[in-house]
Amino acid sequence: MRQLSYLKHVHRLVGVLLPFYLFTFLPLNANAQVVISNEQVIEEEDDEIGDDEDEIVVTDENGDEEVIEFPEAMTYDLDSLLNLYMSKNYLEEDNGCRMKDENPIFTDEEYIDRLSRLPYIMEMSYNDVVKSCIERYSGRLRKSVSYMLGASNFYMPIFEEALETYDVPLELKYLPIIESALNPRAVSRVGATGLWQFMLSTGKQYGLKINSLVDERRDPIKASYAAANLLSDLYKVYGDWNLVIAAYNCGPGNINKAIARSGGKRDYWEIYPYLPAETRGYVPAFIAANYIMNYYCDHNICPMRSRLPERTDTVMVHKNLHLQQIAAVCGIDIEELRTLNPSYRRDIVPGANEPSAIRMSQADVTKFLEMEDSVYRYRADELLTRRAVVEINDDVPTFTHHKKIRHGRHARYGKHGKKYKHNRHAVSSKKRGKRGAASVSKKKGRHGGTVKKSKRGKRNAGGGKKRGGRRRR
Repeated sequence: MRQLSYLKHVHRLVGVLLPFYLFTFLPLNANAQVVISNEQVIEEEDDEIGDDEDEIVVTDENGDEEVIEFPEAMTYDLDSLLNLYMSKNYLEEDNGCRMKDENPIFTDEEYIDRLSRLPYIMEMSYNDVVKSCIERYSGRLRKSVSYMLGASNFYMPIFEEALETYDVPLELKYLPIIESALNPRAVSRVGATGLWQFMLSTGKQYGLKINSLVDERRDPIKASYAAANLLSDLYKVYGDWNLVIAAYNCGPGNINKAIARSGGKRDYWEIYPYLPAETRGYVPAFIAANYIMNYYCDHNICPMRSRLPERTDTVMVHKNLHLQQIAAVCGIDIEELRTLNPSYRRDIVPGANEPSAIRMSQADVTKFLEMEDSVYRYRADELLTRRAVVEINDDVPTFTHHKKIRHGRHARYGKHGKKYKHNRHAVSSKKRGKRGAASVSKKKGRHGGTVKKSKRGKRNAGGGKKRGGRRRR
């Protein structure tokens, strides 16, 4: 495995590939509704997928049904994300595409032949689950595939460079398609984030900085190298790439348990029944993603046309800075700045902690350097609200005492402000002796003891009690 310096790769990508950053927030989410002229294809796909669009229902030869979950990225809604910055500025439909918007029907033999001809080291097997995933991409998600094909012009060179560094098969560049639908802002229901859907703990384990202000899981370059490193480490454990991507999805713990339950078999399709529902659909979805990204023309899918954004450069800042300050003073679209700097999750660049890079177009970098002092001063007190020094309020509070008298069973305040509580058993000394056993008067007896009197009877010095007119001695 070739060991290349991470910084060397980043340097090479800055001038050539980093314009893709302008595409960083493009939401290429799935589950768009498309019009397919062949109604039979729609009906067949509906029958196979079932009523729940997030599941695959597969019927075997014995008539038994199995429900398998689609990966989460295959259930995203695209329509609500079409008006974001990058989709409006750098992707557009190809009006020159003359293919009919219909999904033709192919036989199993044709699918098998196409998958076998892919120049891959990984195994691209075919079965009913893989077929269901292919039909979903070529049918319901064909609009999303069009977007992803356009986005691949920006992302795939980055992915390939990172995978090549760790000697990982290049076909794994399509893994982010089923992980995030190529949406770097994607966050799963369990908190996985970014193009490669890193969990927080795994991201930190592989060197990604994650705190309240910075989340490098959203950085396409850094996350790609971390993912390639992780995939390489998993292969050292399992020695099978299908098991590797299955472990990438559900974690090595679940894979190890499935291997144990299968009697020690180390093959994805052998441990298949013991895997979580989503992982049972994960490898088939990966195979389908590789298929559709190579054979989209056979399904009449037109890639969206992409326009290369301007060349970009970075400036290093040593103070805290808000992206709004740069946008206002330098006249830059704030959405473009956010797109170019996806790691800054709250628009704050923590340059005071350590030197931090801000990416802008080359023309904007020059403008920033000319107006840097003005940028730092602009609305700093409003946008950067964390105070370094705070004075304590040392005013001495004053209190006013009020005389209050409440009647009945409520609290009673005397003339000196002292509070007395009303208690029917604790009464003033003047009233003692009139409340039965609770009120007692005392006097000396003949033998120097204390004789207690109450309405409940008399006690002598020894505590004797009068019974039947006789006194016990």
